Parts: sequence; C-alpha cells; structure tokens
Amino acid sequence: MRAGAAGGVAGKHLPTAAAGPADMAAALALARLAAASLLFAAQVAGEYGMLRVVSQTETPRGKDYCVLYNPQWAALPHSLGKASLLQLHNWTGSLLCSAADLPPGGFSGRLPLVARGNCTFYEKVRLAQGGGARGLLVVSREKLVPPGGNKTQYEEIGIPVALLSHKDALDIFGRFGGAARAALYAPKEPVLDYNLVIIFIMAVGTVALGGYWAGSRDVKRRYLKQKRDEGAEKREDAAVDVTPVMICVFVFTCCSMLVLLYYFYDQLVYVIIGIFCLASATGLYSCLAPLVRKLPFCACRVPYLHKRPQARMLLLALLCVAVSVVWGVFRNDDRWAWVLQDALGIAFCLYMLRTIRLPTFKSCTLLLLVLFLYDVFFVFVTPFLTKSGNSIMVEVATGPADSATHEKLPMVLKVPRLNASPLALCDRPFSLLGFGDILVPGLLVAYCHRFDIQAQASRVYFVACTIAYGVGLLLTFLALALMRRGQPALLYLVPCTLGTSCAVALWRREMGAFWSGSGFAKDLPPTPWAATPTDGPQPPKDPQPPREDVASPALPAAQPPEPAVPEEAGAGAPAREPGSPRSPRSPRSPTGADEARSSTSA
Repeated sequence: MRAGAAGGVAGKHLPTAAAGPADMAAALALARLAAASLLFAAQVAGEYGMLRVVSQTETPRGKDYCVLYNPQWAALPHSLGKASLLQLHNWTGSLLCSAADLPPGGFSGRLPLVARGNCTFYEKVRLAQGGGARGLLVVSREKLVPPGGNKTQYEEIGIPVALLSHKDALDIFGRFGGAARAALYAPKEPVLDYNLVIIFIMAVGTVALGGYWAGSRDVKRRYLKQKRDEGAEKREDAAVDVTPVMICVFVFTCCSMLVLLYYFYDQLVYVIIGIFCLASATGLYSCLAPLVRKLPFCACRVPYLHKRPQARMLLLALLCVAVSVVWGVFRNDDRWAWVLQDALGIAFCLYMLRTIRLPTFKSCTLLLLVLFLYDVFFVFVTPFLTKSGNSIMVEVATGPADSATHEKLPMVLKVPRLNASPLALCDRPFSLLGFGDILVPGLLVAYCHRFDIQAQASRVYFVACTIAYGVGLLLTFLALALMRRGQPALLYLVPCTLGTSCAVALWRREMGAFWSGSGFAKDLPPTPWAATPTDGPQPPKDPQPPREDVASPALPAAQPPEPAVPEEAGAGAPAREPGSPRSPRSPRSPTGADEARSSTSA
C-alpha cells in the first residue's frame, strides 16, 4: 500500500523535462511529503470493526472476525441488526488492479475478498464498486493497516472497504466453506469494561489480605517464642528488611530487565516464564501451608528425606508444582489459563508481601517515589525515544506486535473483556494489571498494619491506606477510560497511599515515630527469657520454665524504675498456651532492653 500510494502521488506531480534539477528535487520532496501525509491520515482514521460470518445452509449462529477499516470510505453500522448479510465471494486469487481482474458477471451485490498488493486501495474499491459489489474485503498476509485515500476518492466511493488477515480468511472458508454470508459492523466501545470490577476486587483484596497477614505475622514473630516441638515445618521464614541500597539495586535491575525485554523479548520471555513458575509454586505453598498443617491426617514423617518432612506437606509441595506446570503447559489457552495465572499471581504477591518488609516509613517513601518516576518514564517518556513511537512498558507488558513467539509476560493479573467489542476482538482481549502495582503499595499497607499494632493505633493507618489504594486504582481506571491508552498505575496509587499515610500520621501527631518506625519498640511485653542490659548470666541453652514465684529480671542501677504497666494486649498478642509460663507484669524497660527481649522471644 505504501509503494502504490507514493507512486500515484508522485506521478501526479512529476515536472516536465524543461524543469531544472532544483525544481525537480523540490517537486519530488513535495510528492514524498504529500504521500507521507496521506499515509499518516490513513493511520489516524483507521478503526477496528467486526465481520460476522454465518453459514448459508445451517443455523446462522456464526463467528466474529476482526477487520480494520477506514470510516471515511463508508461508515459501518453500529448494530448487527442494521447490517446487511451479503454472500461472500472468494476472489483472493486476484489482486483486482484492472478491469481484466473482474469476474465475467461482476460481483452483483456480493462481498468479495481480494488479495492485497500491486495497486492502491482506491483502485481496488473503485473496480469492486463498478462491478456491483456491496463492500470489499482486502486479505492481507502482513500487518493490517487502514485502507487510505484522499478526500476526492472518499467522496467517489460509497461502499465500505476493510482489511482482513489471511489467517482469518483461511479459517472462514475452512469453517463455512464457499456457501457463507457475512455482515460488516462496528459496535461502539464501552467506556469501561466490566472486567475492571474483577481486577479491582482481586487487587484490593490482595493488598488488604497481604498487608494484614504481613503485619500480624511480624507482630507474632516479635511476641511469641517458637516451641521446640513444633519442628522445622512450622517455623516461618524470616522477613527481609529492605535497605536504601537494596532499593537502588532493585530499581536498576528493573530498568535493565525492561530494556532488555524490549530488545530481546523473544529470547528472555521464556526466562521470565520459568521464574514465574518457580516463584508462583513457592508462593502457593506458602499460602496453603498454614491451612494444611491443621489437617488431622497425613501427619506422619517421610523417612530418607532431608529433615523428614510430614507427608501432608510433601503432598502439598507436589500439588503446587503440578499446578504451576499445568499453567506453564497450557498458558496460551485464553479460555481458562488466565484463571490459573491469576490464582498463582495472587499467591506470589501474598508471599512477597509477607517476606519483604519495609522497616520505616522513610524506606516506604523512597521506594514508592523512585518506582513512581520509573513507571511514568517508561510509559509516557519512552514513546519519544523509540523508533516505533510506542511505550516500552506497554509494549513489553502486552507483548510486541512483531514477536515471533507471540508469548505474553505472566507477571500481570489478566481478565478477559466481558463486553463484545472490536477492541476486545482485535487488539486487547484482556485487561491487565501488573504485579508491581500490587506489591509496591502493598508493602506500605503492610508497614501501616505493623505500626498500628505496635503503636496501638486501632488499625487506623492500615484501613486508611487500604482505602487510599482502592481510590488510586479507581483513578487509574478513570484515566484509562478518558485517555484510551495504557496508564502507569503508580502515577495515581503512590500519591494516594503516601499522602493518606502522611495525613493520618500528622492528624494523630505521630509523624516522628511513623517516619522512623520507632513505634515498633514501644511497650513490648517482657518474656521470662529476656536478657538484661547488665552483664548478668545468660539463659541456658535449654531453659526450664520458671516457677510462678520467680521475679522478673532487675533493672540496671542507672535506670530508675517506672510505674508498672499492664501487659500489652494488642491485636497481635497471642493467648497463653496451656502449660506455658505466665509472663509476669514488669516495669517498662528502655528501648535497648525491649529490643533484646524481642530478639530473644522471636
């Protein structure tokens, strides 16, 4: 199409032989500019439509196919009921570039399919209209481009013309044979698809559950000493505290990986798929393990294996690996594989929220602001730096159009569009939300929950930050509907969550403690095994439970005693187990002693 359009315009403006070289060069430059303008106008005017094909002999249930058309030729009806069913005429063996390519009797009210190439769209549709066709379908083996023309040509043509992929043309005649009828129509796109409600529930639910679980687990680890008879299976993995250096390394790694995926997508996409399979199986095991341990059967241990795991835990591990492998094998089945991917993705996010811990609000602010800039840059700035003019983030997340593997990155929640629309059929059949848009704000929600419990704030920070995340996600969907292009979700999530957390801290006059995380060291209950700041004897390796009449450790001489306070009964404080020693009421200790007690009882 490009060569044909350029040739037609250049021939129209060629100078005479008497013109000088400068005039000829100027004329050629104008011709190229006019051709480029024509192509650009055609690209802007292109829209997606639908081709409903039904059998002529059987029940007209039919199937929809994607077409790309230019409404400046002739507009398509928005409803299938207003579209005319026309008999398809397979004329793909012809290019329809001259009158000799017309069939002997013309097309007589049918909808012909012709091959693309050798001449402009205008020449094809003019011949088809002269031959009595009610429309024209141009079958293309290459990427679909809108059929362009100029204003005079648009006014001359009164039938619609659209491009159909060669793959779909083969499917039409293989499924329906030669006796098929078809109708061209273009239903209006909905402002918002219903699948965004499902994505909203999954995202907010994952952030709320992951933040609550991470905070409760951290508090439990601080308050409760692991019993020796619980075994290795019930010991929870220690959380990883994120430092500023780790944040810088993480962001640099994200930038490098995104750029590498943009240039070497077909080679690296399988590496990401393998990492996702391994990480999601681990996350699913971590989420289901607390429930499986409560089952009353299969508690026997398996011999000849490392640490002799329980049979039920071994079966759970095999199940998680099997689920991950099933997804890996059937990942491209759009009918149901997305359900498995979302389940594995939610388990992975919950596992990461429980494992990674931001120790201070200062760390939260640094991480969220850096990733805020990262998200905005790769969505809004990179289109000005790439040759194609596409966003690196959006192209990598949805998969490059010229990818030979046609694989998609699995690091997203995806839900198919529930509204029947050309956009869902042709371009983006799924709505996506990246894991980073869940994990990054989720780490702040988890920090807020830990601070709530330790500072006895009645979970006001946790609830406020979770609601702010939901509001930010709604703003993301609204911007998506208004701009009709991929949005950096952190552009809306980071200001909502960070701003709300700061507002709550200022309102409660706890900004200092909230910023530094010092609220975590306040009023921790002592334990009988806690070490004192003095150089007294350390507890034995296998301590015996003390008697109830044993006094609590003495305070150092330099620290005057304070009035005794009752033992903290926060939301994270566990109930006393039968047979365990009672924690005596003791005076409040300095911060250093509290930290020693928490590390001893962890």
